[in-house]
Amino acid sequence: MLSRVAENLYWMARYIERAEDTARLLSVNSHLMLDLPGRLPLGWAPLIEMTGSLEAFTARHTDFDERNVVHFLCADTDNDISIISALASARENLRTTRDVVPREIWEEVNQLYLSVADHAENGVSPRRRDSFLKSVIRGCQTLTGLIEGTLSHGPARTFIELGRQLERADMTTRIVDVRSASLLPQNPEELLPFENLQWMSVLKSLTAYQMYRQQVRLRVRGPDVLRFLLQDPNLPRSIACSLETLGHELALLPRQDRPAATVSLVRADVVDADIQALAHSPSKLHLFIDELQIGFAAIHDTLSATYFVNDDSVPRITQTQSQSQSQNHAGDNDND
Repeated sequence: MLSRVAENLYWMARYIERAEDTARLLSVNSHLMLDLPGRLPLGWAPLIEMTGSLEAFTARHTDFDERNVVHFLCADTDNDISIISALASARENLRTTRDVVPREIWEEVNQLYLSVADHAENGVSPRRRDSFLKSVIRGCQTLTGLIEGTLSHGPARTFIELGRQLERADMTTRIVDVRSASLLPQNPEELLPFENLQWMSVLKSLTAYQMYRQQVRLRVRGPDVLRFLLQDPNLPRSIACSLETLGHELALLPRQDRPAATVSLVRADVVDADIQALAHSPSKLHLFIDELQIGFAAIHDTLSATYFVNDDSVPRITQTQSQSQSQNHAGDNDND
């Protein structure tokens, strides 16, 4: 497989995963805000921090109100990490490589983009938001199902899976980092009555609430949620599971020694983490997440150096994701 084809498939998968996760965040936050009293300092600003787009947002808006945040993350075509921009990038990456995947996958990506573009043009009003976000999530899940059910096991499928799992792990760390900052003890008297509700929102952001209740079988508590999302080997969206899948997929490729070693190092950090210490110290948790972000960037860099085109004369169909507040992100550092 050509390096350029492999890279485009990798980024296509990352953008699809990014669009789905952003839609999940918006949907869960919308419902959470209805359940919490107005005096609690949560609001919509954490979503901007989660997506690592604080600088880009403040360049356009002064208020972190519902309207600005929803438009910025859903329909702002000038925002590289909005749902519409992510799907546009996924579509363009696949358009140039659609001869290596079944036609149905291209048709679904194209249809999903056109549907979202139509909604974005008409505006994502509060009344239509829930159905819009559900359609994005279901469309992305349909794509994942089509890839799983129709694409032969081979290099194309492997690079798609690498992109999906790395983006998924990245988003999980962002959710845990920023949302936990508002959950871990800072003003216990005020937050305690709603702590379980907030941790439930973290789980629901990752479609992990039901699996948590089935497998952990405890009331929703911070340390248990952290352990589940970081270290559970069976939860598809846990960081440990995503990294394990990355390792399995890399084993199918040639010249995988360096990328596989990088993945193993990052996974060891996750598996060996002291969850109790992290759960009781917001600063330690934030530092740990920063280290994971650096590790994800290293994984991307080794993948790029090993398998992708590194000639600046070759056009790239990738977008640079704005850096997070820690300036450490999962490696979206290719040129447009």
